[in-house]
Amino acid sequence: MESLDELHKPILRSIEPEPLPLPLQVGGVSTELEKVLSDTELPLLNRVRTATWIELKLLFRLAAPTVLVYLINNSMSMSTRIFAGQLGNLEFAAASLGNQGIQLFAYGLMLGMGSAVETLCGQAYGAHRYEMLGVYLQRSTIVLTLTALPMTIVYIFSKQILLALGESTAVASAAALFVYGLIPQIFAYAVNFPIQKFLQSQSIVIPSACISAATLVVHLALSYVAVYKIGMGLIGASLVLSLSWWIIVVGQLVYILLSDRCKATWTGFRWEAFSGIWEFVKLSSGSAVMLCLETWYMQILVLISGLLENPELSLDALSVCSAVNGLMFMVSVGFNAAASVRVGNELGGGNPKSAAFSVCVVNLVSFSIAVVEAIVVLSLRNVISYAFTGGETVARAVSELCPLLAVTLVLNGVQPVLSGVAVGCGWQAFVAYVNVGCYYGVGIPLGCLLGFNGMIGGTMMQTLILLWSTYRTDWNKEVEKSRKRLDKWEGNAQEALVKE
Repeated sequence: MESLDELHKPILRSIEPEPLPLPLQVGGVSTELEKVLSDTELPLLNRVRTATWIELKLLFRLAAPTVLVYLINNSMSMSTRIFAGQLGNLEFAAASLGNQGIQLFAYGLMLGMGSAVETLCGQAYGAHRYEMLGVYLQRSTIVLTLTALPMTIVYIFSKQILLALGESTAVASAAALFVYGLIPQIFAYAVNFPIQKFLQSQSIVIPSACISAATLVVHLALSYVAVYKIGMGLIGASLVLSLSWWIIVVGQLVYILLSDRCKATWTGFRWEAFSGIWEFVKLSSGSAVMLCLETWYMQILVLISGLLENPELSLDALSVCSAVNGLMFMVSVGFNAAASVRVGNELGGGNPKSAAFSVCVVNLVSFSIAVVEAIVVLSLRNVISYAFTGGETVARAVSELCPLLAVTLVLNGVQPVLSGVAVGCGWQAFVAYVNVGCYYGVGIPLGCLLGFNGMIGGTMMQTLILLWSTYRTDWNKEVEKSRKRLDKWEGNAQEALVKE
């Protein structure tokens, strides 16, 4: 009598996807990881050692270039502030306030909304529903471009906003001038973030790293010419930054259109991209709230510092610490993206044990790196400010803030990775509620009483809640949820195609 598997073979063959080009076949390694983790005949130590080696290869192949991309992108922004800082303390304070107080608002919103496509693309790729990735990319770009329009109004009225918040006229005027040159950057974000998530979900990250590295060289050269040779000052520095982001966008678009690795996932412009826009807006909004609540939390600290007795000194000292934190944070953001892709791919591929194991490995690796970063920052606490601006007064203020900066770096080794796990699973709405309670219900009130110490307390509480939630996750249920989510979105696209 034939076994049940033998009877089902003809049916399974009929629904199996067509073989794909070799670069797209990543399921073999993931299947190997799931087999190792499920092999109870292997001793536990051998199972863990073998699985760890497999996962580390997958993780670093994805995380290393991704970290490089985020570091380079952050370096462009930081180098722009450094160029401004060499013009004077006022210019450095203005560029920092414009960058941290206004531009970061748009960055957080657009990157947050872009993480919706990260959830869908990651799980669709793991489930071998490759043609849907291009649809999600286009739909996300449409939504983010529409979002960029009202954001432009915020940039245009940035001076009035900063004055209403109590900033000095000199700082607000200079910061607004810097922000005007960043308006084209908003629309670059609208295209870049969906492209970035589209490529990352397929573990295509080295091309983006190469494009970003080449752009950084161009950015530094153009910034030098605009600021010092032509004398365009703050507006020149910000316009060059906007141009550099558009160079990255164009480079990645060319790669998608010409590369064989994207043939299965990019099938041209599709009318389905215009369907289900409102549903996609709602999903993107949950993602945006999750990330914006985090970025705005730190923005509040920057804005408050501008209201102190010596706003230029406060802004300069805190901006140096924020710049260092931002640079180191890019490492965690790289692991955030890697965690999201790994978890999303494994859930979409129906591998619950691999998803859970990936979460453990990426958190341990990211935390270990963060501890090393904190030690380095503490050892350089007395000289680190001179890379940004001169003056012993600023150097002393930065030195006093460095212990708190070190604690923040350690927390950043875990919290962003857990947020990446949440994106991979589609938990954005839940994390948004957690962020509201921890950051704004606890962190900011404590911050008013205890200063930066209190705001760190909010971050620590959020990290502990996410750790507990991740620990209690039923990964088999998450696999089932990912299947239902993909069926829903693919069904919406097919329904729209039929109507056309």
